Amino acid sequence: MTKPNTTASALSGPGQAVRDRTGNDTSSRATILLVDDNPEVARAIALAFDCAGHAIDVATGPEDAFSMLAQRRYNAILLDLNFTQGQTSGAEGFACLARIVADDPAAAVVVITAHSGIRIAVAAMQAGALDFVMKPWRNADLIARVGAAIAKRARPVTDPAAFVPAPHRLLGDSPPIVAARDLIRRIAPTAANVLVEGPPGSGRSLVATLIHDGSSHADGPATIVDLGDPAGWSRIDGATATLILRDPDLLETGAQLRLLDRLPDAVRTIGIVGDAARLSPRLRVRLGTIVLPLPPLAARGEDALLLARHFTRVAAERHGKPVPPFTASAEGLILSTRWTDEVRGLAQAVERAVLLDDDGVIDAGALAPALVRTIGTASPDPAAPLDVSLSASERVMIEAALRQHHHNVSHAAAALGLSRQALYRRMTRHGL
Repeated sequence: MTKPNTTASALSGPGQAVRDRTGNDTSSRATILLVDDNPEVARAIALAFDCAGHAIDVATGPEDAFSMLAQRRYNAILLDLNFTQGQTSGAEGFACLARIVADDPAAAVVVITAHSGIRIAVAAMQAGALDFVMKPWRNADLIARVGAAIAKRARPVTDPAAFVPAPHRLLGDSPPIVAARDLIRRIAPTAANVLVEGPPGSGRSLVATLIHDGSSHADGPATIVDLGDPAGWSRIDGATATLILRDPDLLETGAQLRLLDRLPDAVRTIGIVGDAARLSPRLRVRLGTIVLPLPPLAARGEDALLLARHFTRVAAERHGKPVPPFTASAEGLILSTRWTDEVRGLAQAVERAVLLDDDGVIDAGALAPALVRTIGTASPDPAAPLDVSLSASERVMIEAALRQHHHNVSHAAAALGLSRQALYRRMTRHGL
């Protein structure tokens, strides 16, 4: 590889200064996301962009990439097409590219492929990438191609629509979340009224924001009204584009009728509800052209662990700490637990564990105080007292480790730091 280009101008085009969709001046400093699992490649590319005066974050795979994209926008994304040892088909990269482009059709994606992968690179451009770079690359060519991709997505600073808010992404790979993302993409650009239905803490407000951000009114803020606050009702009259209504289903019948009479005809409404069936028939027709259901976290399978790792990265960055991994018992606990306040509760438990971490890892014990009711139980009773006794926490951790290791006692014992005999004794004590 050649010596890195040390000038910042490599990522700026001729003529007037431009701003990307985040409002950043691309002629001075760009932020790049590199998605590549090869640490040597990542170090070389990071050095090239760093020497050229630009910032680069490295994701080792799609999960890391979507976690980072949920936190900030990037001027460009450099995407490798293979992440598993021995894979050369590019299928993993194409799946990642499809999700990136679906989430943000204006994303400036440049793919990285081996010298023999020209056919795959062309297919990637047909799928939404703006350009491709062959390995081995020349640093000057790499930086110039990324700069050209950014310029294609940039607008003059005089364009009032040059600024777009940072994205809020709905993370998860479970079928109901994939379906929710697809429905958001389809209905966001329309004027349809939407009811977002699900338990508190499941991401309802996030989805309402996503729908607004994908609409023609995304350049302005939505009007948000908490209908449980009488003082907030006055904001309904001033709404001009998108009106987000929190908890209309919790209103008494008379209040629902007053709300119906007060809603402006020309304003799009997005209702956040726990149960759409509690709405009066007329109000449901007015608010719910589309009903978008969000499942509880317990119905999302492996998404709980994916979200927990995302929250770990967010908390570590917020508090200036290294990102600690989860032990096997912690992972089992995350997957097996009914978290109070759903996704919000999981995020709070993870942030607390990151803050209190002294060992460089997060084990099940650091997460156990956040439990309400656990593995194998029915839906928790909100009025039931929180059980945080040592005995209950120990049982939770043992059950989680056994489930995580498919009831292989030897593996579960190793994950818990116990001998097989010690684990058997504890299993007998707890009736497992």
